[in-house]
Amino acid sequence: MSDAQDVDLATRAAELGDADALAALMTELGYKTRSSEMRMRMESILVDPRYRTFVAVKQGRVCGMIGTFCHYSYEHNDPSGRIIALVVASDSRGHGIGRQLIVRAENDFAQRDIRRVTVNTRFERKEAHEFYERLGYARNGFRFVKNLATAAD
Repeated sequence: MSDAQDVDLATRAAELGDADALAALMTELGYKTRSSEMRMRMESILVDPRYRTFVAVKQGRVCGMIGTFCHYSYEHNDPSGRIIALVVASDSRGHGIGRQLIVRAENDFAQRDIRRVTVNTRFERKEAHEFYERLGYARNGFRFVKNLATAAD
């Protein structure tokens, strides 16, 4: 794998028209998503100023995305940022696209005066752990998840 940045690559803010590509990327990440579902999600996300979604585009094709969220917390006086999703299409990995998306997100956080960024990744994604550590992210805890029953259950 090469970390060289691709000169034919551009990043931009995501648009509702990217829903098909984003659904495919979410599916690659392990979250089976239909285009209609992604369109519905993006309709809410795009109008919420706490969220940002950026896509990587190469030769007119969306080949990666990063989704972020900023929030206040009980632990800190200033807002924090969170990388919610980062995925590069399997046929486009190893060309610096993920790194470029991280830089885009970090620059956006900095412009909003956010200095603390967190990211979660699954235990089995060892390559992702190494990727984030190369970019200066440090392991500092565990995430616990519980699905609650709904009224329909």
